[in-house]
Amino acid sequence: MPRFSVIVPAYKVQAYLQESLDSVLSQSYPDLELIAVDDASPDACGSIVDEYAARDPRVTAVHLAHNLGLGPARNAGLARATGDYIVFLDGDDTLAPGALQAIADRLKATGSPDVLVYDYARTFWTGELLRNRLSHRLCEEGPASFRLADRPALLGMLMVVWNKAYRREFVEREELVFPTGLYEDTPWTYPALLAAESVAVLDRVCVHYRQRRTGSILTTTTPRHLDIFDQYDRVFAFLAGRPELERWRPLVHRRMAEHYCALFADRVRLPRASRPEFFRRAADQLRRYRAPGPRSGGPLPVSRVDRLRHTLMRLGLRRLYRSLSVLRAAGLAAARGAAAARQGLRETVCRLHYRLQRLRPLRSDLAVFSAYWHGGYACNPAAIEAKLRELAPGMRTAWICGPGHASGLPRATAALRPGSFAYWTALARARYLVTNVNFDRALVKRRGQILVQTQHGTPLKRVGLDLQDRPAATPTTDFAGLLRGADQWDYLLSSNRHSTLVWEKAVPSSYTTLEYGYPRNDVFHRASASDVAELRDRLGIPAGTTAVLYAPTHRDYRRSRPDYLDFDRVLRDLGPRFTILARAHHTYGDVPLSRDAHPRLIDVSGHPSVEELCLAADALVTDYSSLMFDYASLDRPIVIHADDWEAYEAARGTYFDLRAFPPGAIARTEDELIDIFATGHWQGSRSAELRAAFRARFCTYDDGHAAERVVRRVFLDQSDGLPAFVPLEARHPAPAASAAAGAAVSSPPLAGLSPSRWP
Repeated sequence: MPRFSVIVPAYKVQAYLQESLDSVLSQSYPDLELIAVDDASPDACGSIVDEYAARDPRVTAVHLAHNLGLGPARNAGLARATGDYIVFLDGDDTLAPGALQAIADRLKATGSPDVLVYDYARTFWTGELLRNRLSHRLCEEGPASFRLADRPALLGMLMVVWNKAYRREFVEREELVFPTGLYEDTPWTYPALLAAESVAVLDRVCVHYRQRRTGSILTTTTPRHLDIFDQYDRVFAFLAGRPELERWRPLVHRRMAEHYCALFADRVRLPRASRPEFFRRAADQLRRYRAPGPRSGGPLPVSRVDRLRHTLMRLGLRRLYRSLSVLRAAGLAAARGAAAARQGLRETVCRLHYRLQRLRPLRSDLAVFSAYWHGGYACNPAAIEAKLRELAPGMRTAWICGPGHASGLPRATAALRPGSFAYWTALARARYLVTNVNFDRALVKRRGQILVQTQHGTPLKRVGLDLQDRPAATPTTDFAGLLRGADQWDYLLSSNRHSTLVWEKAVPSSYTTLEYGYPRNDVFHRASASDVAELRDRLGIPAGTTAVLYAPTHRDYRRSRPDYLDFDRVLRDLGPRFTILARAHHTYGDVPLSRDAHPRLIDVSGHPSVEELCLAADALVTDYSSLMFDYASLDRPIVIHADDWEAYEAARGTYFDLRAFPPGAIARTEDELIDIFATGHWQGSRSAELRAAFRARFCTYDDGHAAERVVRRVFLDQSDGLPAFVPLEARHPAPAASAAAGAAVSSPPLAGLSPSRWP
C-alpha cells in the first residue's frame, strides 16, 4: 500500500500533461502510485498516459470510453486508489519539488489527520509566479491538528480539491464522490472540510496552478455555468442530512452568495441571454437556504458593499443591483482619473521646482547616495557614506530610499523619498552624487557636480553595449540612453583590472576609472572572529555546523524563478553538520526562495546586508553571481553549481568560461554538489589552488582600504598619499567560524578527484 495515490485526470492537456506527470514521478518522496485518467481526450493524452505506464510501474493508466467530465474522471481514479492518502492534481498543473516529502512529514507531525490543507501558487503563461494571497491562513502555529470549528477561516479559501490531501479511509467512510457538471469541486470540498474529525495545515506551496493564456472551461462563455446551482443544492442537501453541522449553514450561505456575485460580475463566463436566469435562480437559492438569525461577519468579515450585493441578489433586484454596480464602477473610475490628474499635476510642479533649484548655488558640503534603484542602505555607496562621515565629519549626507528603508539608515544620514520636493532639491544642489546603478533619468548634471558610479559587481556576464546582440538578455534597447547616463559619470569604481577593461569597452565615455577595490568588501578585513560568531548567533545558525551560503543569480532566458536546490534532500544527505543560508536574487522580489520548513534551512533573502551573510558563512555555493568575486576576498571555499551553463551563456553571454577558471570545485548536477560537500572536496587542496588563482586575478585591490581611497580622492581631493595596496599574502581577512571549521572533514587525495568536478 503506497503512502499517496496521486490522481491526475486528463482532457485536452497534451501540451502540459508530461510536465504534470513528471512533477509527480520526480518527487523526492517515491512511495506513491500515480493514477492517470484519460477522459476520452481527443488529443494525445491517452498515448502519453500509456507511455508513462509502460516505463514506470507506479503509473496506472485508466481510459474512459466516453468524455464524462472532470468529476467522473476523478471518481474513476478513486476507484483504483490504494494509498493511505489521496492527492488530486489537474493534468495541466504540477507538484512543486519536494511537495510530497513535505506533505508526508506534516502528516506524520500532525497525527495523520483526515484532511491536510496546503498552499499553491498561480503560474502564469508569462512566467510570473504568484502565491495565494490567503496563505497566511495556513499558519502552522497552534494545535497540530484541529476541527474546522477551531479554524473556520479555512472555508474562506479557494474551494478546490487539489490543495488538500485526504485520508482514503475518511473518503470511503464519508462516501465522498464527485458529481457531473462544472464546479464539481464545490460539493466535495465543503463536505470534506465540514465532516473531517481532524484537519491540519501546511504552510508551503505544493501545487503550481497553471493560468493558461487560452483559459479553461471555467473562463469560457457558456450556459453550463448554470450548473453551479445544482452543486450548491448538493452542499445544502449534505448539511440537511447532518443536523450536527447546521451551525455552518450561515457561513456556507455567505460563501455561496460571494460565489454567485463573483460569477455574475464576470462578463466573460455568462452569455448575455443567460444572465437574467442566473440572477433569478441565485435569488431563489439564497432565499431558500438562508438560515434564520442575526447576520454577522463571524470568522470571515464582509464589507458593507458585499453585504449590500448579497442582499440585492437575494431579493432578486437585478436592475437595482446592476445600476449600483455601474455607479460604483463609474465612481472608482472617476477616483482613479482624479488621482492620475493629481499625480500629473504634482509631477509638473516637482519638475518646475527642480528647474528653479538648479539656479541656486551648489552645496559643497552635501553628498547624496543611492543603491539598487533607491533601495536600502547597502553596497559600495553605504561603505563610502560611512567612511565619509568618519573622515569628513563636516559633510552632510543624504540617502535616497522609500519609506520602508528609512529606518535602516544611520542616524546622521537624512532620508530622501524618491519624487519628493526634498529629493529634487538634493539632486539639484548636492555637489556629490554616488550610486551603484543609475539616478533619475530626469537628472540634469550641473557644472561642478561630481557623480561617482560604483557599480555593484565584477562582470562575469555581458553588460552595456556588449548586449546589443543579446536581445533576450537586454533589459532595455535604449543604448543611447545608457551612454547618456554614462556621460554624466565623473568616476567609475573598479575592483580589478578585468572590470576596468570590461566597463571601458562596454560603456565607453570620458569618466575616470578608479581602480581602488570595492568599499563594500572592506568589512571582510575589519571583522573579527567574535564579530563572525555574533552574526551567526543573530542569524540562528546552529552551533557547530558548517554554514553554506546559497546565492544563485537570475536567469535572462526565463521569466520565472529558476529551479533551486531540493533543500530537504541536500540537508538530509549531508547530515546535521551543515546549515544552508538561502538567498534569492533581488530581481525576484519578496517571494521566498523556499517554503521548506527545515530547521537547518534559513531563508535570508530579506536580510539587508549580503556582506554580513558572507562573513557568517563558511562556504559559498553560487552559479554565475558576481558575489563569488567578493566572497573570494575572504579566502573561504567557493563551489560553483553550473547546471545550465550552456543555456545561460547562450542567452546572456559571458566574458570568460567560468568552468575553465573557477574559484573552486564545480558541480554540474545536484548529486555532484552533494558529493563535493560530503567528501570534503569543497575545502580540499585543489579547491584552495583554484581559489588562490582566482583571488590573484580578481581581488587585486580589495584589501580593506577601498572606501578610504575613494573618500580621500573624490571628496577630500587628495590624489597623493592614498593607502598603499596590501599584497594578497599579507592580508588577513575575517576567519571563518572555528566551530564550523572544526566540524569539517579532511579532503581526500588529489588523485582521487572526479574529472567532472575540476577544470
